Amino acid sequence: MSKLRIAVIGAGLIGRTHIDCALQSPDVELVGIADPTPAAAELAAAAGVPCFPDYQSLLAQVKPRAVVVATPNVTHAQITIDCLEQGAAVLVEKPIADTLEDGRRICEASRATGLPVLVGHQRRHNPIMRKAKAIVGAGTLGRPVSATVLCTWLKPRDYFDVAWRRQQGGGPILINLIHDIDLMRHLYGEIEGVQALASNAVRGFDVEDTAAVLLRFCNGALGTVTVSDTTAAPWNWDLSAGEAERFPRQDINAHFYSGTEGSLTLPRLEVWRYRQDQGAAEGWHDPLTMERTAVHTASPYSEQMRHFAALVEGREEPVCSALDGLRTLEATLAVTQAAATGSQVLLPR
Repeated sequence: MSKLRIAVIGAGLIGRTHIDCALQSPDVELVGIADPTPAAAELAAAAGVPCFPDYQSLLAQVKPRAVVVATPNVTHAQITIDCLEQGAAVLVEKPIADTLEDGRRICEASRATGLPVLVGHQRRHNPIMRKAKAIVGAGTLGRPVSATVLCTWLKPRDYFDVAWRRQQGGGPILINLIHDIDLMRHLYGEIEGVQALASNAVRGFDVEDTAAVLLRFCNGALGTVTVSDTTAAPWNWDLSAGEAERFPRQDINAHFYSGTEGSLTLPRLEVWRYRQDQGAAEGWHDPLTMERTAVHTASPYSEQMRHFAALVEGREEPVCSALDGLRTLEATLAVTQAAATGSQVLLPR
């Protein structure tokens, strides 16, 4: 079977990750890179593929069947729509767009062209999350009751040398928390309402450095999330799941999902429940048991690339469709709105 001809638009940090995955994948063939920087030209030369100063030239000359869009958020919508209209399926980095209006435009373009859009919420492709999804889907937890998520760590001072990271939209809500909200949606379903508080008390920048969030899911479960990039703490997915080698991995949990029949921790995949052979448990006086599943480690980005190829070929359904990515963006923007207004924000069904 021939490999899927794929191009990458944007050769920054995340773009280089996608380029490396494409070069190592047995399912795709990297046929071009679009990025105007000299570093991108050097990267393309080393990979043996042409480099274009803009994505329009790439689409016209290479005519890929699929593209990865790894450019700044504000450009996602126009580039994705142009690629779809030129006949290329798209893997667009998260968030799907910087506004709900642009996210909806992408969804409409995907419907109109009949071409798939996969949104790059890569954590869904981690074997840990696949097992967690299976556990929750099997009813092991019973009826979902609560989710408690921590997203706390310390960003170094030089991280904020880039001006947009000190301004509204550049803080941990839209940059980091969106991942955790996506995982909560992935396991518990749609979110009905959001309340939040945000603070910039530590650094004093225009953007928040800490936020506390309360979520109500459509199934009746409640979720709480604390996010902060200014605290000396290990409780976050990046440090605990080991997805990126640049972070020192910590053998701890950061997500806790509880139901009427059991509870689940992530990323350690511990299931807590009363043993079946004990008969009917009365409650907290009875002993709980814990079973832990050890899964094989794998790069979620590599698995995402494999899935993207299978999606384009029609062999698999999207793990995170354009509509799915839009709903995660919707819930995340609702956090910012709720924190700014002090009121609950209800999400459309």
